[in-house]
Amino acid sequence: MPRFLLLLFLLSALTMLFVAKCGLHIDLESSQTGLPIPDHDHIKSRGLFSDVIEETEKKYQNKIDELQEKITALEKSIRDQTTKMQNVSSPKPSPSEIIIEGVSDVTFNQVNVSNEMQQYFEGKLKAAEILHGVEMKSEYEITAFNRFTINRIYLVDPGLGKRVVEKPIGLKRRDLHEVLTFAINILNKQRPMESKQFSFSDFVEGIYRTYATSGTHYELFFRNLDFLTDKSRYTNRVVIMRPFGPLFSVSTTQVNTGQEWINLILPLKNRLDSFMQFMTRFEETVIAKDKRVFLTVVYFGNEGLMGAKNIMSATAKNTGYKHLRLVNLNEDFSRGRGLQVGVQNWKNGDVILFLCDVDIVFSLEFLERCRLNTERTKKVYYPIVFSLYNPKVVYTLQGYPIPQEKDQLVISKQTGFWRDFGYGMTCQYRSDFLMTKGFDETFNGWGGEDVALYKKYVRSHYMVMRATDPGIFHLWHEKYCDPKLPTEHYEGASDQKHYQKHLIHSLDF
Repeated sequence: MPRFLLLLFLLSALTMLFVAKCGLHIDLESSQTGLPIPDHDHIKSRGLFSDVIEETEKKYQNKIDELQEKITALEKSIRDQTTKMQNVSSPKPSPSEIIIEGVSDVTFNQVNVSNEMQQYFEGKLKAAEILHGVEMKSEYEITAFNRFTINRIYLVDPGLGKRVVEKPIGLKRRDLHEVLTFAINILNKQRPMESKQFSFSDFVEGIYRTYATSGTHYELFFRNLDFLTDKSRYTNRVVIMRPFGPLFSVSTTQVNTGQEWINLILPLKNRLDSFMQFMTRFEETVIAKDKRVFLTVVYFGNEGLMGAKNIMSATAKNTGYKHLRLVNLNEDFSRGRGLQVGVQNWKNGDVILFLCDVDIVFSLEFLERCRLNTERTKKVYYPIVFSLYNPKVVYTLQGYPIPQEKDQLVISKQTGFWRDFGYGMTCQYRSDFLMTKGFDETFNGWGGEDVALYKKYVRSHYMVMRATDPGIFHLWHEKYCDPKLPTEHYEGASDQKHYQKHLIHSLDF
């Protein structure tokens, strides 16, 4: 407003000045003639003065127009400078303000879009089973993980008879490449610039699964880059979630498995040939390489007991490995009962349990996964075992000789399938096992007890880590189901107890 008044004042002053000059010039023209104006010449003199005035007005009107153009240009310059100064000094509108141009003094205050998206993602994260377990009504609600490396994906979704391993290509490859790059950047931000940086070559393996309501959950494991003591086995774990939107970090921790022991519990009756092979594999994998596994064999009955004892004694004598124990139960065979007794027989504090069978082959990598995927009061690990077909069918019918056992451990559509309906092999802390009260010992023989325990964890606050594991195999063997068994046993829900308390004998080597 002050600028507008100033402009009006300037325009008025200029106008008065021009009029004053015009009038003065007319007087001068009159005086310069030097002649009196007689009355009879009044009309003539009026015409002369009119011509002079008209010419003078036209002359100065041009000057007024010229000045007016300058004033207009000056006003525009002032407005432009004022706008620039306001943009510099005034804060920009926040994302929460939406201004509609052309409507004065109208501002709609909305919820901040960025905050709203952040709250949405956080809600998805809290609802997802990524940082904690979620209570479920059925074991069928668990979504299993797919395991992957740089160039392999061990798929669980196809199930029996379909592709079990594939090379990541196309969209899957781009997805995993983006996730790995994101995780590597997170790890490198936490390291000094002068130290060695993480790269794709440091990636060991990962697992992922997708929930239809929340997004994709990734857990990635990277080898440690720092030089630590032999007893410290640090592995970098990065947990990432893609909530159907941008990736963001959930957590980055180091997991030290150097001090974690595993108590492998094996129920057994007869089958000494299979047990001999099991002990040979145990010696090659555990005793020679890992050395942090305690073996507890729970043997039922007296038939074959001395044979099992001799096998374990020979292993202890030949290797000097003392972490072996044989427990004898004078009862009818019950897998659940045997595992329960094996757990209770451990007296050396809390430990990771690996509940196993004599027909299982496992690698050093599996033992490390057993440690990485269990967490006291939080996580239990239920690997999906790769079950091998009958080698006589796989090789003999195709005209090939049956290879040695270690050469049969091949993951392919022709050699076997992911045993996604099996829950017998599991890793969990002893304290968590006892917290759930362990197995239902009313199950006699084989089967049913593992599903019952699995259901307990599914329906609890524990996080069930269910994933394909290329480091554990189930060897093919003939099976016999007694037709005299009651229907309740086949369904795994017998209501009667089939055992009585008997004397338990244990032998350490």
